[in-house]
Amino acid sequence: MAGRLHDKYTLITGGTGGIGLETARRFLAEGAHVAITGRNEAALKGAGQSLGPQALLLHSDAGRLEDQAALARQLREHWPRLDAVFVNAGDVTHRPVEAWDEATYDQLMATNLKGPFFLLQALLPLLTNPSSVILCGSVSAHIGLPQSSVYAASKAGLLSLARTLSGEWAARGIRVNGLSPGPTATSALGKLGLPADEEAALQQQIRELVPIGRMGSALEQAHAAVFLASDESSFVVGTELQVDGGVGNL
Repeated sequence: MAGRLHDKYTLITGGTGGIGLETARRFLAEGAHVAITGRNEAALKGAGQSLGPQALLLHSDAGRLEDQAALARQLREHWPRLDAVFVNAGDVTHRPVEAWDEATYDQLMATNLKGPFFLLQALLPLLTNPSSVILCGSVSAHIGLPQSSVYAASKAGLLSLARTLSGEWAARGIRVNGLSPGPTATSALGKLGLPADEEAALQQQIRELVPIGRMGSALEQAHAAVFLASDESSFVVGTELQVDGGVGNL
């Protein structure tokens, strides 16, 4: 029996760990051709060892503008088309407003919003009809979580792109949707840029936000990404799927 993504050519940015890596595993299991990106060569190699030789590994930094066009060129050299894209790479830095400087702000916005916009611009000629683009947002765009100001703003911008690009690309057969995780147990929780005691306090605060009383898993997010990448979601356009344990709505 063919998988739900049989023979689909799929790209996952930020695929070396967490949600991205688990999604790559699920895409492969569903019969997709999978390319993942990462900016760290060692992490990319490790992900490749985990996924096996069928995964295409592409070195790319989501926050570097020149890397976006280069990534599109690399894909054109390997593949005839692109059926699905999961824009997952992200900077999760959280800190109080007074602790931000321009350089750190610009880096986060470049990774979370500017880079993805220009990546999609570069990938547009490769996207087939029909195809699916999934933008990884965050429930943080909907709540007032302390220390998430810049991160949440970047994700709100990305979720807006899911609507506007859907309107612009509908005639091309390209569906664009947002996938917004809630608190998810991944290694990214250790990369918030906070001192250990503040990080622990913030993580406990996040857990307490979840109405169902637990963190989500990377696998739960990956299942949602499979749905949005597959033909099962062919009538789902310009919307946001919140996989958040109820944080954004309860």
